[in-house]
Amino acid sequence: MKKRKIICIIMGGGRGSRLSPLTQERCKPAVPLAGKYRLVDIPISNCLNSGYNQIFVLTQFHTASLHRHIQESYKFDPFGGGFVDILSAEQTDHDDKWYQGTADAVRQNMHHFHGAGEDDLFVILSGDQLFRMDLQAVVGEHDASGAEVTIAAKPMGLNEAEGLGLMRIDEQLEITEFVEKPSDPEIIKGLAVGEGVRQKMKNPGDQDYCLASMGIYVFNAKTLINALDSDTTDFGKEIIPGMLGKSKMCSYVFDDYWEDIGTVKAFFECNLSLTDPVPAFDFFNEDEIIYTHARFLPASKLNQCTFNRSMMANGCMLDSAEFKRCSLGVRSRVKAGTKMENVIMMGSDRIERFFEIEKNRKQNRPDVGVGENCVIKNAILDKNVRIGNNVVLDPTGLPDNFGPGVDVAIRDGVLIVCKSVTVPDGFTLKA
Repeated sequence: MKKRKIICIIMGGGRGSRLSPLTQERCKPAVPLAGKYRLVDIPISNCLNSGYNQIFVLTQFHTASLHRHIQESYKFDPFGGGFVDILSAEQTDHDDKWYQGTADAVRQNMHHFHGAGEDDLFVILSGDQLFRMDLQAVVGEHDASGAEVTIAAKPMGLNEAEGLGLMRIDEQLEITEFVEKPSDPEIIKGLAVGEGVRQKMKNPGDQDYCLASMGIYVFNAKTLINALDSDTTDFGKEIIPGMLGKSKMCSYVFDDYWEDIGTVKAFFECNLSLTDPVPAFDFFNEDEIIYTHARFLPASKLNQCTFNRSMMANGCMLDSAEFKRCSLGVRSRVKAGTKMENVIMMGSDRIERFFEIEKNRKQNRPDVGVGENCVIKNAILDKNVRIGNNVVLDPTGLPDNFGPGVDVAIRDGVLIVCKSVTVPDGFTLKA
């Protein structure tokens, strides 16, 4: 018998403008996360931990670092049939346009997927969310319900639901109504869930909830092919609402940690929350590992440092510095006397050698990392930054300022030193 295919598709997103300037030189899935990972590692690891190893990542902007990361991280033996492939927008004889939306991106790549068997399934995921999900359980519920489409949905408080796709379901979890990103409070209130959904929640409490789409879909292959036989461009806005009453669509209720990392504020808060004593998302779960690039770096080296609720990756060199609620990425270097609070430091791509450091001295250029006697608060230090001595960076009380040509930006109240930027000795930015 022909083996059933379960093909996973990870949506890399558009320009990632809400995450700019972190996406000025990289696509959203390639943004560093939690010191040593990339955002794309989360959905890929969910697929692999669920036993699904045929994975495509669809993207079209600044893909070089994503290509490099995936090629270095995900290598499969030739017998298991596993792969992680990146499919960027391409011109063909049939189509020469960029991806116009999530559905259009899948449509343009259907000839690459080779999944048209009667029992084949497509699992579609987002590339910028932090969550851990057993996709086999989703597929099992999809099969048991006889659904043609299953949408993973998270119960959200009514005050949290604005800007999300919301659905109404019946007692059998079949979707009877779907509204994409409503803003009217009365419409949101009218979609509040009943007792059947509340019973599936861990700690429902007394507040009212509605079901929000997580942007995670399971499609029967034939259903997806038929749905894409049109000029629609987006799943949430067009495909899903257009299938109501025509195809059986069910909800998979997911009541666990899930964070959409679509903005600078969400990215900043999500990373810092990982320094909590018991974080909501557990990278230490060895039964469901989050995979990434194995760098073979040396252990971090510390000299008389003070840490409070902080974490660091391998290859760091830290000298007599203070860290409060900080996340230090691979190869981070911080010199003596520096104090950092609420800081995400992404580290660097390589460790500078002694002769390079001597060259920096002669050119009066700071080394990669953070210099001596600096004070940095509420900030993201992107990769390969060079921050000199006696620098003060604190966005508290300052207005947002970001865009092309801004090297030290402020967005959502967070200061960002952009990738590979040099901040000279004595530079001060504070209210």
